[in-house]
Amino acid sequence: MKLKPLCDRVVLKQILAEETTKSGIVLPGQAKEKPQQAEVIAVGPGGVVDGKEVVMNVKPGDKVIYTKYSGTEVKLDEETYIIVKQSDIIATIEE
Repeated sequence: MKLKPLCDRVVLKQILAEETTKSGIVLPGQAKEKPQQAEVIAVGPGGVVDGKEVVMNVKPGDKVIYTKYSGTEVKLDEETYIIVKQSDIIATIEE
């Protein structure tokens, strides 16, 4: 199966957070926060949303940071994805 987002939606796959800090401390499960970095998997076509023209500024393969409690988690073929509005993406990560 393949996810195809509509309108201004973007499908993201979370980038796994490190389980140890830079100083070597292993983090227990409760101390880990949900990572806010993800890779863009699929992008909707944009168009008119709520009477405003929306141009999609991200593309598949981009690494992004999104707002903390945004999106809907979807499990598909043993993988977990997050579907967010483009406006929930607050930055792209350039390497």
